[in-house]
Parts: sequence; structure tokens; C-alpha cells
Amino acid sequence: MRRPLAVMMQRKLQTIAPDATACDAARQMKATRVGALLVREGEQFVGIVSEADLVRKALAESSPVERVSVRSIMSAPLISIDIGRSAHEASDLMAEHGIRHLGVIEDGAVVGMVSVRDLLRYFKNWGNT
Repeated sequence: MRRPLAVMMQRKLQTIAPDATACDAARQMKATRVGALLVREGEQFVGIVSEADLVRKALAESSPVERVSVRSIMSAPLISIDIGRSAHEASDLMAEHGIRHLGVIEDGAVVGMVSVRDLLRYFKNWGNT
């Protein structure tokens, strides 16, 4: 059985604490060259903070961005998809929710993240299979 999400997803999870600042998130995204970070509180993933969240929420706040917490701008809950689902199903789920990143779940645990860019690369290389 083919598992395209397992092939295209990012397995190295980039995480940040909900009490970190928006500046911390931006710096970490820059350093790791990712467009989103999973927000982890203890052992739970409680949301996701993306470049869009930084722009649309943190920069739009009236407080200095150094004081804006990730918790206040993150998207929650984390929307996820099972690793056995298809790339088309992932694309449909992103479109349905107007998002660009999904957590990938295997046996009830988050094991990766897939982005719209990952999907575009997949469809470019492998077409509609």
C-alpha cells in the first residue's frame, strides 16, 4: 500500500512553547527555514503557529511584538490527518480549513507535518497517482 504522506512529510518536528513570544517563533522559523511550528505544552501539541499567524495576528496587535505570546496567536486545535490518507485528502482538508500545514498522525501520535509546499512538490513529481 502506498503512503504518500509518509514520504512527503517532514519528520523532524519543529516545536515551540505556548508562552514563547512571537519574536521567538519568527527567529526559530528563520533559523530552521520552516513556515510553521507545532506548539507543544508538556507532551501535548496544542496548536500551530505559522508565518500567516505572525503577520495577521502578531503584527496586527497593538502591543509590542516582543510581548505577544505564541498562545495568543496560534491556531488551535492542531488539524491533523492520518498517515495512511492520500495526498488528495490532505489537500482537500487544507482547502476546507483554509490552512497550509497539517499534523500527520500515526497510531494516535503526531509523527510529522505536511505543508502545501510538500503537496505541490508531490503532485509535480508524481502527478495524480
